[in-house]
This record gives sequence, structure tokens and C-alpha cells, in this order.
Amino acid sequence: MNTSTLKTFYFLGIGGIGMSALARYLHLAGSRVSGYDKTPTPLTAALEAEGMDIHYNDRPDLVPEDTDLVVYTPAVPADLGEFLHIVRKGYKMMKRAELLGAITSEKSTLAVAGTHGKTTVTTMLSHILFPGSKGCTSFLGGIAKNYDSNLLLNPASQFMVAEADEFDRSFLRLFPWLAVITSTDADHLDIYRDHQQLKESFALFAANIKENGFLVVKHGLEIPLPEGRNISAYSYSVTGSSDFRAENLRLSEGIYRFDLKTPGEKIKGLMPSLPGMFNVENSIAAAAAAWLAGSSADEIIKGINTFEGVKRRFDFRINRPGLLYIDDYAHHPEELKACIGSVRALYPERKITGIFQPHLYTRTRDFATGFSESLSMLDKVILLDIYPARELPIEGVTSAMLLKMIKTTDKHLCTKNEALHLLEHSKPDILLTLGAGDIDQMVPQIEQLFSKKEA
Repeated sequence: MNTSTLKTFYFLGIGGIGMSALARYLHLAGSRVSGYDKTPTPLTAALEAEGMDIHYNDRPDLVPEDTDLVVYTPAVPADLGEFLHIVRKGYKMMKRAELLGAITSEKSTLAVAGTHGKTTVTTMLSHILFPGSKGCTSFLGGIAKNYDSNLLLNPASQFMVAEADEFDRSFLRLFPWLAVITSTDADHLDIYRDHQQLKESFALFAANIKENGFLVVKHGLEIPLPEGRNISAYSYSVTGSSDFRAENLRLSEGIYRFDLKTPGEKIKGLMPSLPGMFNVENSIAAAAAAWLAGSSADEIIKGINTFEGVKRRFDFRINRPGLLYIDDYAHHPEELKACIGSVRALYPERKITGIFQPHLYTRTRDFATGFSESLSMLDKVILLDIYPARELPIEGVTSAMLLKMIKTTDKHLCTKNEALHLLEHSKPDILLTLGAGDIDQMVPQIEQLFSKKEA
């Protein structure tokens, strides 16, 4: 589909991180973009400030009659009045993933997939390419701190970078020139029959790579190459004998430093400012993709070393004597383990308090044991109720169920307000807020609470 022939777009769920990047892209291309979302957020406020018309009530009469295309996500309830009105009126409709696929098909696309790590790798890769000689247009799954946006725009570049989302098999709408796969851990078992079917979906994603393209895979993942296709495959890892790997890795003042061994050269002096071994791994993945796309060693060093991170990805909010506060999007047991484990490795003598909001009843049910093990790594656990998102409750699946399984003795089940009250009357040494629901709304409240305490 040639989106340039369409002039009026309406987004159902415009405040979503992927939806808003597409809305920004079309708006900047000169199209008229408007939309609905159920809740105003800083991101929707930014879209409005950029000139998009957004409302927050289910009002079918506010859908413009001259809309050329309605864009929606699987998260939109099927009984939403606007959705029913749009279907009844026969508007042309397209899922977010389809639109992303249509737009990215126009260029050489570098797509980053994985059950975790993809947002950081996508954004880091974009930060190497965008200011460098290659340039890129990027659709990000988070707000890049270097740019305060989830869209980077360079229409003159031959490259597009996109986060490839496995939820609802969305990434199968992409046909990249280069694909990165960071992880295939079990997740979204409400969508996939089992872990094996999820892994098969990643193989189908790899099969979408264009002729003469590239596949970059974390060492140890079994992703078969499509038969009869000229696709070059590379592995990456922190250690071992991968095609792209770290050498001379050392930790100094909380920062990892290393040299990058590539198939053609050694790039010395990489020093990602983001802490944690998992961010070393993310850096290697991003650098591998950029190197294959033709970025120079200097561009890769500069991109990695000046990358400020992504909001809500190991996001330092307060760092002063007596209090370190980090906000993270972790919502899967492996992500929690990586985040908490990294904090523990960096600050082995300090006490860690974590506020966690489980995301989805199905995920909580399917990975309850994993969640309890990861959260038991904390010294103090504050557990919020499950954020349902698109789901209805499941009998017996509650945060209280999860709380019983956590081995940490200092554990509490709270509302968000009760959690703030608990923090106010305690003195956390290290505080983590963790989860993918609306726990991010607590971040400014926590910052305000501890700014008062400091005063």
C-alpha cells in the first residue's frame, strides 16, 4: 500500500507507543492525523502539542467522515463504540502492524525482535545510524532519551529501523533486509499455544528476510535459515566464539568497558553508559547490525558510548547518597531477574526494595513460579494488583496468590496509594519500580515524595 496517496488517518489507541510513532510519521509527512485513547498521558499530550486532535471519550460521532484509513491495535476492545461504528460504516481499516509493514517495505529495513531486549537494541542501533553517514528513519518501542521521541526521521536515508513485536504475530508483517533476534523465551502464551509455537513464529519471522539479507541472532538460539535463500547469518554474545563478541571486558566504577570482535575487525573502546551485563549484550547486538549496515568503527563507538538509554528501561530517576531509584519496564520473569540481578551485582552491599505490578492475568498464571523466584531476589517486595490491560479476570489468579509464593519475608500487597504511603514511612536504600502496566504513573509521585524528604 502506498501511504502517500492517503491523506486522513484516524488512530484507535493513538497513545500506544507503537501507534504514536506511526501517527507522528504520518503527521510529519503532511497527513491529517487524529485519534482516540482511553487515557490522557504525557505522550498523548505531546502528540496534541504537535498538532494532532485527540479525544478520550468513546465518541463515534468524533470519527472524521473523510477518514481514508483507520489504524487500530489488538488491544482495542471489540465492543468499543467507535470500533463498532467504524466497522458498521465500512471505513478502510488496518492493524498497526500492517501499516508498519507497508511503510517499512519502501526502504531497507533493520528489524529487531525478541521477547526482551528489543526496545533497547532498536534504539541503540538507531542512535548509531541516525547521526552517522547512513542515517535512518526509526520506529521505536520506547522514548529514546537522546531524542525524547519514539520516532527518528530521515527521509533521505535508505534505511528504516523498526521494533518487531511478537505479540499477536505482528512481526510477521515485516519483511526486513536485516533482522536481529535477541531472545525467544516463553511469553504471550495467551496468543501462542505453547513455547514451541512461539519459537516457530520467530523462525517464520526470519523467513521473511529479503534475498541477500542478514540475520543476527543471540548465540544459542536455534533459528533455522529458510532453505534456498541467500541469507547470511551471524551470532553474537558477550563471551564465547560468536561472530560478534566482547573481548577485554572489564568493570570500572560501575561501567563495563570492552572491545568488539567483528568478522572483519576489532573495534576498541566501547563503553556503554547503561549499567548491567545485559546492556553489554544489547550493545553488541546493536553494533553488529550497524556494522553489517556499513557503519564505521568510529560511528559505532560514538553511538554506543553516547547512548543515554530509553525511558523505563533501567531508567535512573534519583541517584544521590542514601537513595538510588530506578524505573524499569520489566514484566517477564527473565527481565525481572536481569534487572534485579544487575542492581545486585552493581551494589552488592545495599538493600533493594521493589514495587512490582504484574501485567496480564494470563502471564501471571503462566509464569507464577518464575515471577516468585525473581521477586524473591529483592530484600523487600511491594506488590500491586494485576494490571489487566485487554484481559478479563481469571478465577484464582491474583497478586495475593503470587505474594504467597514469594520467599522474601518483608512483603506487602498494596494499592498504588498504599505503596506511596508505605514508602513515605520507610527509607529505601535502592528502590525499583517494575512493570508494564500503569505503574509508570507512580514515577513522578515517587520523585516528588523523595524530593520533599530531601528538602
